[in-house]
Amino acid sequence: MLRAATEDDADTIRRLRNQQANRDVSITAHEITADEHAAWWAKTSADPSRRVLIYTRDGATAGVVNFFDLDATSGAWGFFLDADGLAERGETLPAWIEIMREATAYAFDELGLEMLTGEVLEHNAVVRQMNRRFRFAEGTPETRYADGREITVIPISLRRQDRRTQGRA
Repeated sequence: MLRAATEDDADTIRRLRNQQANRDVSITAHEITADEHAAWWAKTSADPSRRVLIYTRDGATAGVVNFFDLDATSGAWGFFLDADGLAERGETLPAWIEIMREATAYAFDELGLEMLTGEVLEHNAVVRQMNRRFRFAEGTPETRYADGREITVIPISLRRQDRRTQGRA
């Protein structure tokens, strides 16, 4: 289930974002400080072109979905899971499939988008495979420098008519 994030979720969002497994596959790889996160939250929560959603599983916070650069027909997204908690419970894969299914449905059915975009690091082969399963297309890789390291970022996109829905393999 997805629900809108509130001020009460801000610390949990930072805690999940700072899990090592999430930092390893993110453009921002450093540990996010409380002040840095507070500034991000203040800006994000007031921005009408953004939506931050909390993914819950069995009543517990299990991830965060971040939509940004939203306009009438397109937007970008990213997400991260409670990697530590889900791994401990053996629920990572089902949660991963569920959050992608729910987030793409939200993008197209709730937000009414025609195009959903995002980015994935080139070395993140497992996420790239899951993205293909959900019919995201990869664009031309781009080299960037972030947090003192060189990374290759691959843009991804999914058009409404190409999305995977229930009953469509």
